[in-house]
Amino acid sequence: MLRDEQGATAIEYGLIAGLIVIAMVGGLRLFAGEADSMFNRIETAVENAS
Repeated sequence: MLRDEQGATAIEYGLIAGLIVIAMVGGLRLFAGEADSMFNRIETAVENAS
């Protein structure tokens, strides 16, 4: 029973998956902010062109 490492492997995979999710959330938040800024600039340009 002391040599059974299945639980440790599952925990490692869970930690890796958690780190990937954290990285994805951070990247998406950065992208969302940039996209919002871009759409605001487009909106301003369209309003000024009319």
